[in-house]
Amino acid sequence: MVHVGILGGGNISETHARAAHETDGVKVAAIYGQNQEKAARFAERFGGKLCSSLPEFLEHEPLDLVMIGSPSGLHAEQGIAAAQRGLHVLVEKPLDIDTKRADALIAECERASVKLGVCFQDRVASDIRRLKQLIGDGVLGKPILISGRVKWYRPPEYYSGSRWRGTSALDGGGALMNQGVHTIDLLLWLMGDVARVSARSLTALHEIEVEDTVVATLEFRNGAIGTLEAATSVHPGFPRRVELTGSEGTIILEHDRIVAAELRDAKIDLVAPNAASANANATSPVVSDVSGHKELLKDFLQAIELNRKPICDGVEGRRSVELIEAIYESARTGNPVRLRT
Repeated sequence: MVHVGILGGGNISETHARAAHETDGVKVAAIYGQNQEKAARFAERFGGKLCSSLPEFLEHEPLDLVMIGSPSGLHAEQGIAAAQRGLHVLVEKPLDIDTKRADALIAECERASVKLGVCFQDRVASDIRRLKQLIGDGVLGKPILISGRVKWYRPPEYYSGSRWRGTSALDGGGALMNQGVHTIDLLLWLMGDVARVSARSLTALHEIEVEDTVVATLEFRNGAIGTLEAATSVHPGFPRRVELTGSEGTIILEHDRIVAAELRDAKIDLVAPNAASANANATSPVVSDVSGHKELLKDFLQAIELNRKPICDGVEGRRSVELIEAIYESARTGNPVRLRT
């Protein structure tokens, strides 16, 4: 039996708790969140000791790993504290909001010989994993043009009802760092590193410290160019869309499903019947389908057991934070930014 601690009291921690509770061989052992009322409801529903402080939570026994769903700006700090107790760390995206803090977390997990994983559930979606394999096999040919669109909507109370959303210190950004980060990770995972970015951002609709609308142009190291749009200002919200064009054709994703594929090799059929995704992320922050997080947790447990890397480890998770930092710098200065890696 693997004993899991749930760190956080918000929507995503409920998703973590559900995923752990529904996974064979896993027991929710301890829960701590600054919102003690919500954390108490989680403890009642999923089991586990309700802890009143972070030290009490980390000292609970038995405890093997923690799933961190606290505000993004606390991820590295709390992950380091867990690693220092010898606990494996599975953290909700982003790894942190700052690459220096992310580096410190990666280093501490390596020093403590514990596993570090990041929740990017797109990487375990069946259509996306198949697409990753096909791109690796050269089905798209030479990459040419890449497009990622996250045209979502969040109502004013999404921000006003939270102490941390939309703040620089704890959210680290807005539509890009919080919502668009999944698509950033997906583009990097499928297409490889970005060499240079140019960006513009707006706080167009919401009374927040950070952006709710951003557009960036991306120059990939493989020679492709692309665009990224991320927003929480687009009413009523539309499915995330990724279009990948290479010398051999184009493949289009909506959320996590392949909805169109036009390839020179017409024998390859990638579009499943009823391919449109019903995911509600475009209009709601609540993750009702926990299957992706369950698959991530299973992969993470296997990584611990077999002493291998999880599907998204700390080094992989850092890449999206670095690219987002570059996009923000370009938007702030008005100049293109070249990435160091």
